[in-house]
Amino acid sequence: MAGAPDSDAGRREERSLLPDHSILPLEAYLEMQRSIGNEHRFRILNALVEGGDMSATELREALDLRGNTLHYHLEELVDVGLVENRKRKTTDSRGLYSYYRASAMGEAILEHGIRELLRREWESLEEYGG
Repeated sequence: MAGAPDSDAGRREERSLLPDHSILPLEAYLEMQRSIGNEHRFRILNALVEGGDMSATELREALDLRGNTLHYHLEELVDVGLVENRKRKTTDSRGLYSYYRASAMGEAILEHGIRELLRREWESLEEYGG
């Protein structure tokens, strides 16, 4: 059982990083972060946060992505919980039955992750005249 102390230390560290009653394990949060580290997935999530609910066709046109590329990356975003795929029982005003939307976690990770880093860079450039 040589690996037991390391695994115990890892679990203690994980517990100290998360709130006592965290909904998700640390690995799930890390998966989300890894997922938006891909430019296509970042752009998809950003489009959904900025533009609201969109069909795959609307996303494909807005982002100029091939259908199979878009669906591959949408599936990844749905799998990690950053995007939700919703189905309506009847069409909406645009004729949509199926649409994608950013989840609350998707909005949060975008706003407090990449966007925060970009804001800080702009502030630094403005402050130091770059």
